Amino acid sequence: MHRLIALHTRIFTALDTRLAPVLLPTLARFLFVAALFLYYWNAGLTKIGEGLTGLFRLEPGAYVQILPRAVEAVGYDPSALGPLARSVVLFGTWSEFLLPILIALGLFTRLAALGMTGFVLVQTWVAVTGHGAALGQFFDRHADGLIDIRAFWVFPLVLLVLKGAGPLSLDAWLARRQTPSAALTPASQPR
Repeated sequence: MHRLIALHTRIFTALDTRLAPVLLPTLARFLFVAALFLYYWNAGLTKIGEGLTGLFRLEPGAYVQILPRAVEAVGYDPSALGPLARSVVLFGTWSEFLLPILIALGLFTRLAALGMTGFVLVQTWVAVTGHGAALGQFFDRHADGLIDIRAFWVFPLVLLVLKGAGPLSLDAWLARRQTPSAALTPASQPR
């Protein structure tokens, strides 16, 4: 029995120390990109105008999607909302493009994943309070409720916040470039 326990410990310790640091963050980024990148990209595209200046000229539907009750209260006239509402919708729209790109590249991944987690939480709140979506509940027999699905969206993001992007990322590449070379000793450093 001791040999079996020792074998189990050796195998899973090796997996935990060698494979998990590479596999978990890489898989989390892959799953986010495979499942949600185009979802957010297309959602962002529905909010912007045409051309490069369209990033600053938002479609009226952008306000309806992000601030539904506020837009309804002003008769669906986004210009009546004011600069704060415009900023919220503008930065929310830009986030749908920028944060997924950063996660895909593995650049500033922890911050991007933290921002994306907040985005999903706010998106869920707006879906429930502004658009009347049913939140659903945990621990029921239905796995398709909004809360169930969004929990699966958030899990890889939280993993990225805690573990970083992994070795196959721009974050890791930048970290390697920042590490001073051990080959340079004080005597061999340029003057």
